[in-house]
Amino acid sequence: MTEIGRPLVAGILRRRARTRGPGRADAWPLAAAALVWVVMALPLAALLVIAASAVGSTWPHLLRTVLPGATVTTLLLMAGVGIGTAVIGVGTAWLVAVCRFPGRRVLEWALVLPLAVPTYLVAFAYIEILDYTGPVQSALRTLFGFRTAREYWFPEIRSLPGAIFAMTAVLYPYVYLTTRILFLMQSAHVMEVARTLGASPWRLFLRIALPMARPAIAVGVSLALMECINDIGAVDFFGVRTLTFAIYQTWLNRADLAGAAQLALVLLLIVLLLIHAERSARGRQRFNVAFGGREPPPRFTLSGWRAAGAVAACAAPVAVGFLMPGALLLDYATRRLERFAEPAVLAAAANSIMVATATALVAVTVAFALVYAARLSQGRAVALLGRLAATGYAVPGTVLAVGILIPMAALDNRIDAAARALFGTGTGLLITGSGAAIVYACTVRFLAIAHGSLDAGFTKIGRHLDMAARTLGRSAGRTLVEVHLPLMRRAIVAAALLVFVDTMKELSATVLLRPFDFETLATLVYGAASRGAFEDASPAALVIVAIGIVPLVLLLGSGTESPAGFGRRTDQPVASSGRSL
Repeated sequence: MTEIGRPLVAGILRRRARTRGPGRADAWPLAAAALVWVVMALPLAALLVIAASAVGSTWPHLLRTVLPGATVTTLLLMAGVGIGTAVIGVGTAWLVAVCRFPGRRVLEWALVLPLAVPTYLVAFAYIEILDYTGPVQSALRTLFGFRTAREYWFPEIRSLPGAIFAMTAVLYPYVYLTTRILFLMQSAHVMEVARTLGASPWRLFLRIALPMARPAIAVGVSLALMECINDIGAVDFFGVRTLTFAIYQTWLNRADLAGAAQLALVLLLIVLLLIHAERSARGRQRFNVAFGGREPPPRFTLSGWRAAGAVAACAAPVAVGFLMPGALLLDYATRRLERFAEPAVLAAAANSIMVATATALVAVTVAFALVYAARLSQGRAVALLGRLAATGYAVPGTVLAVGILIPMAALDNRIDAAARALFGTGTGLLITGSGAAIVYACTVRFLAIAHGSLDAGFTKIGRHLDMAARTLGRSAGRTLVEVHLPLMRRAIVAAALLVFVDTMKELSATVLLRPFDFETLATLVYGAASRGAFEDASPAALVIVAIGIVPLVLLLGSGTESPAGFGRRTDQPVASSGRSL
């Protein structure tokens, strides 16, 4: 279609839309988006109702004994993880984006590998490695002749600093991914002008590159902090009593659901303040950094001790966040190969795959409907409802679990009562007893990932293709099948893979919503480690890591369609990571 013909076709389509009557074209997309938003927001509405139903002195007791310490601990943990992930993520992103040194290409993708390891597995691994009976302290005692722990000092791993260390080691890739993308997008001409004015690489980084990358840093740190708040396994084993763990303990150990809901509202308030702080830090800045043509930013060639320092700086996070925990898991698992075939492990793997597959299908279907409805309507209301429905990633899994249990249990009771009235037999816990509640919680939480990936995919499809299809007599449905779906194939697969992997790793919502005698790989590992039998659960843990690596490898090698922004060419615009705030 020529450049002259496109405006003509667009005008014809606009006139046809006006003849159908104002608002009629937006009716079903708006209704669909509103329905999805209501379903996604239901857990939060139920959370408010549960919190308001508290009776007696529950809240004063929590306010006096639990809330102050848990809140301070949560904020300290967030501060430590935020600073750690920012320093490591920004530093490694700058080195691989603008410097040349030996091994840079390998380290560029290896720095993403810690994303395949859940935080609770890293926590379990470092407790095994750095505890008193672990290999590090045992080697120290053998080397220097120490007999007891009183004869030497060693950092206590089961502590708040230990939790900060482990979480930083596995969460820094969020900052690395977003910041690396923006460093690659920064104009080469700006860099060259600064260099001609005498700016050293260090000054270029501090005065130009870092301020321009502030939006990416804010988003990456916020995503890392979301995962930090959501974690329940790592903080449990490090002995760190955060708000997330306080919700879990109040609900299960004290049988106080209303009190857990009240604590969940406090945690949700912290999340909202975090989102507000992230957006305030960005201000009006966006990722639309101007390109200096198609030319990538200049690279500084490092040699000697500088090259060795760059290699060490990029290799250390990979070793700490992936290689050391992975080596420990591999060592334990190879000593217990028979456990891979145990019925408990096989059943947990089947449950995990079932839940993850169902969640990926539901999340991608819902996200596609939201994105396609926004594309058809081109109205602000539909797009806004779609973005609101996809904000569940900011809600910790424990908060979702508290808000989902009561509505799902009530729905189960109604279905059971209706079945008894109609057929004379009950259905039991049809939803909460089958794992459907876990799928619902994971869909709410990970819908943002699918929505972001599919939205990025649709932005690459020009609207002139829609116009051309309409002029050829294709309806919206046939345009979807014949044009959009083939072009969106890679984006759909990428979104499904990302949701699948995150659901496989999910623990906080799963451990609270799982039916009786229903184990996933994550809950199996968590339960074994809680009993001090982490070695026995190492095969299941290794399966989780292996499954997490596969999508990363596929996505890193998929070209510019990779949601992480990796590809064969770095001179083209890149898609977002799929998670949005």
